Amino acid sequence: MKKFAFMLLLLLFVVVLPGQGHAAGGSNKIFLDGKELTAGLDVPVENVNNSIMVPLRMIAENLGYQVNWDQKSKTVTIEQQGKTIKLIVDQTAASVDDKTVVLTTAPLLRSDTTLVPIRFIGEQFGLKVNWDNTTKVVNLITPEIPDSTSNTGESSGDGGTSVAVPPVDTTANLTMVNGISFSENRLTIAMDGNSQPVVSKVTGPDRIVIDLPNATFSDVFGTGQVLSPDLNGSLAVTDYPDVSGVRYSLYSTNPYTVRFVIDLNYAKNYSVNVSGDVSKLVVVDLNAASTNDPATLPGNNGRKLVVLDAGHGAKDSGAVGVTGKYEKNFNLAVVLKAAALLKQENKVDVVLTRSDDTFLELKERAGMANNLKADLFISVHANSGSSSAASGSETYYQRAASKALANVMHKYLVQATGLSDRGVRYGNFHVIRETTMPAVLLEVGYLSNKGDEALLFSEDLQNKVAAGMVAGIKEYLKL
Repeated sequence: MKKFAFMLLLLLFVVVLPGQGHAAGGSNKIFLDGKELTAGLDVPVENVNNSIMVPLRMIAENLGYQVNWDQKSKTVTIEQQGKTIKLIVDQTAASVDDKTVVLTTAPLLRSDTTLVPIRFIGEQFGLKVNWDNTTKVVNLITPEIPDSTSNTGESSGDGGTSVAVPPVDTTANLTMVNGISFSENRLTIAMDGNSQPVVSKVTGPDRIVIDLPNATFSDVFGTGQVLSPDLNGSLAVTDYPDVSGVRYSLYSTNPYTVRFVIDLNYAKNYSVNVSGDVSKLVVVDLNAASTNDPATLPGNNGRKLVVLDAGHGAKDSGAVGVTGKYEKNFNLAVVLKAAALLKQENKVDVVLTRSDDTFLELKERAGMANNLKADLFISVHANSGSSSAASGSETYYQRAASKALANVMHKYLVQATGLSDRGVRYGNFHVIRETTMPAVLLEVGYLSNKGDEALLFSEDLQNKVAAGMVAGIKEYLKL
């Protein structure tokens, strides 16, 4: 462990960046366990907003690390023995093994060399770090037994002040927040971990605050939602008169807390439900008459509840068409159109597993439908084959109880697309296997076929498929 920490630390001080550094005067030195690291420093150690910043620079070519520098995004990615670290210049958000951590001060460039706070070094590589402000010397110590009494502050007094950073992994056992969506007056949060949401109503102005303690954003979250460098963002909400928008942030790092705020146009009650084991869904439902009144939840109001699932999303593009179009975008477009039509039906409620470019695990999709006790589950996909000649529409079911629904939905699907009828088929897909209500998976056409792809991404075809889905739902439910 000591050797591994040493090599990782050397790498952090020696990452190759484009361009030539400019020599800086001064007596900056870096010692590891009393031994000076012999590579010279191109830029001095700096004190930035009371954070001691140390340079990343070249030192050894044969350490065997995989290091990448992305000039466009100014990102350094370091991979070694399963550990992955990403640092971005001018951003306080860093990534360690897909966990978002917040640095005391953002990395910065000096003469084409990146500087990072020594606190980050200590926390991520199990080292104590001492900074002597008089001699401008960094001492790195690899203790056999962590010293729990070390001072974690970063003081920069005028004298020879020392700074000690204990080896603390502040991201251990954190819940990872993977995505959010808002539909049917419900905020859905997807996460991995055991965080228990703390929800409260606040007035002046009216809003609902959801705190997830011991949680942070995962790398997956940033692929589906806007997340600023300081880990703030918002989700636009339209067509829901109760809500003006949803905001989110990494609210605190001591302790780590992710906060969501539903901004209301007027006071509203809500209910909260958490489902799943490790991968969980938190649903904050604004349709509740009161926090303790289950009568207004879906399935308890005499209306049928249909869950529509747009396959794939965010980092999972699904199939890629012959001209580069993504399946995830087709799936979502059709589902949004079908949902808009279903909202016009006075005997049906509709819930979407995702209403934007969000990533959800398969078990989260099935779990949402099961938790809501939905009447039907319909998953929308586009196919891909090894042969570019493959074309047509097909519908899959897994359980005998779903076959009748598959037959009805397929009839309308083939009418809508006008493509070859590839039949109703058995398929052992997770979302139609693990759901407890009749469930089908629609493969509308083949993105690997140039003709099918062009058709699938036409507005006219998408409208027809959405209308066909609604017609099939109504026939099956006898509405």
